[in-house]
Amino acid sequence: MADYDELQTRLGYTFRDVALLRLALTHPSVAHELGSHVQTNQRLEFLGDAVLQLVLTRELYDHFPEFGEGPLTKARARLVNRRSLAERARSLGLGEHLTLSRGEEMHGGRDRPSALADAFEAVLGAVLLDGSFDAAREFIRREFQTAVAGLEVASMLDNPKGELQEFLQAVSPEAPRYELISSTGPDHDREFECTVHHGGKELARGTGKSKKAAESDAALAALSKLKAEANQTADVGPAP
Repeated sequence: MADYDELQTRLGYTFRDVALLRLALTHPSVAHELGSHVQTNQRLEFLGDAVLQLVLTRELYDHFPEFGEGPLTKARARLVNRRSLAERARSLGLGEHLTLSRGEEMHGGRDRPSALADAFEAVLGAVLLDGSFDAAREFIRREFQTAVAGLEVASMLDNPKGELQEFLQAVSPEAPRYELISSTGPDHDREFECTVHHGGKELARGTGKSKKAAESDAALAALSKLKAEANQTADVGPAP
């Protein structure tokens, strides 16, 4: 039987019914291998997705009173995309606790972005069922506090690549450089991942259904990171 004590500490939530957490970490591939009678995390993922959308919608509504429906929708999409949720799952160490079929394990399923993102939503659904809506909301707030704050400057931009170049020109004439690092999935549903570099350093990564979309996502992530760092420096102020 898996020991989830350390994981629950990272989650900041202790389950009364640990079986719900175990179910949230059971990948659908297990049912394909053992039979459809085996329960997996898909229903919990469905539930977690709904509460995540609701809570983040309210957070963005309160946080950005100056923005309308379009920019708020764009900001929410950025927060809940597969890459963002997979990053959250990695930071919590969900991958090491996933229950996978042998085939999925052999093909790197433990670190697959889709599996991690789905597990994050399923764990959230499990928190909702085991505890309450308030418990789920507090979990979401903890996990997304920094990301929401980082959206203040960059999330609603229509041309993130141009905005990033303009921002970087304040410190260097060098243009940001984009690299395609992976292209996965079937031909009709490809997912591209790109990195953006400047000054010899990787600034951020992004994903999308085209190379252009992935580059824009990477630029947006870089802007969020750079602006957040600039705001922190401004808050600290010069040394006395």
